[in-house]
Amino acid sequence: MLSDTARRVDDIVASAQAKGRVPSLIAGVVRDGTLAHVSAAGEVPRPEPDMQYRIGSISKSFTAALVLQLRDEGRLDLDDPLRHHLPDGPPGTTTLRQLLGHVGGLQREPDGQWWERSAGKDSDDLLAGVSATKMAYPPNHRYHYSNLAYGLLGTLVERIAGESWRTQVTKRLLEPLAMNRTTYHATEPFARGYVVHPWHGTLREEPRHDAGAMAPAGQLWSTVADLAVWAAFLANPAPSVLSPASVAQMCTPTVIDDVDAWTSGYGLGLRLWRRGERVYVGHTGSMPGYLAVQATHRPSRTGVVAFANAYTLHHSSIDTLGLDLLDAAVDETPVRVAPWRPGAAPPPEVEMLTGRWWWMGREYSAAWDAAARQLVMSSLTSPDATPWRFIQEGVDRWRCRSGSNDGEVLTVRRSGTGGIAALDIATFVFTRDPWSAL
Repeated sequence: MLSDTARRVDDIVASAQAKGRVPSLIAGVVRDGTLAHVSAAGEVPRPEPDMQYRIGSISKSFTAALVLQLRDEGRLDLDDPLRHHLPDGPPGTTTLRQLLGHVGGLQREPDGQWWERSAGKDSDDLLAGVSATKMAYPPNHRYHYSNLAYGLLGTLVERIAGESWRTQVTKRLLEPLAMNRTTYHATEPFARGYVVHPWHGTLREEPRHDAGAMAPAGQLWSTVADLAVWAAFLANPAPSVLSPASVAQMCTPTVIDDVDAWTSGYGLGLRLWRRGERVYVGHTGSMPGYLAVQATHRPSRTGVVAFANAYTLHHSSIDTLGLDLLDAAVDETPVRVAPWRPGAAPPPEVEMLTGRWWWMGREYSAAWDAAARQLVMSSLTSPDATPWRFIQEGVDRWRCRSGSNDGEVLTVRRSGTGGIAALDIATFVFTRDPWSAL
């Protein structure tokens, strides 16, 4: 990272810790999968990249990833009603997709004492307290954040896979990503969490309860070094953990929660923030004594993670801090340009498809991406348009996976002699002749 950018990040962190009156604050900037810079302020304790803080609701993004993994394994469908998998759960038609996106209509918290500051119940007790009276809104009516929804999703994951949420998040996500310092319970060294007295600045240490069945909504502990891995994963997923298509689905808006300005929304287990022309994905978290944020700009593979060991950040908020840090990192650090490398020749039957094509007077170029094994069509008339990337599905049949034709089929039209006459993309016919009779 550029030295000027590092100084800017340091200034933001120092100012936030001082004005926010938090015992300690630490932030890390991720670039291209690497923790590029760490900035810390405060002395209670003196923060280090390997020191744990509680990440709160950032745990929801891990729960959502588990649900997507089970979907990809064919063990559930996102449009399944919750009752299909939890017959003893809340009545109604609320689907898994709606719960993941906080549009399921469930009330925010489970019944009983404030779960974040109390010893957790087991899943049977959680389910016993859920009924039709727990609906704040009809499903899909509007955005309504629900911790209870994620407690139920964690129970669903346990029922389907036959293992605890804790075991699955460790085995399926943390271990494959080598996130060895992200744990269910705090492990030393970890920062104690506090509430700061508003008048004389003294500290009250907060309890660190096991959330039980509500753990999928906010239990995990992590470090700047570890959560940086997750921030990088959201930009460049490891297919062995979760497919890029499924991660992209997590990052796609399910609902806009700011309908007047369209500056924030929610995907599947991820918050979405728009700042100017950029969209950032991630989550915030809070538990008694702790605040956390993780935000990623996927196109530039830049991310930010930050933790504070206080329940309140005065004169700001943890999400504003994270987004300000990410703005600074993306604005002031140039994107590395990937080097061009020679490619391999396409198969002969594919080579016949490359070159210039025309549709309605508009010129296109078809090229072969040997590394991805994709046929790529780019508009020469509108060079800023996203290229269409096609994957071969069979003889003379290709499926588009990007741009305006995403999901559509390209069919190779042949002449009576077997030669290539045209390309048919969703009934739009492309020819070699810009003034074809076709």
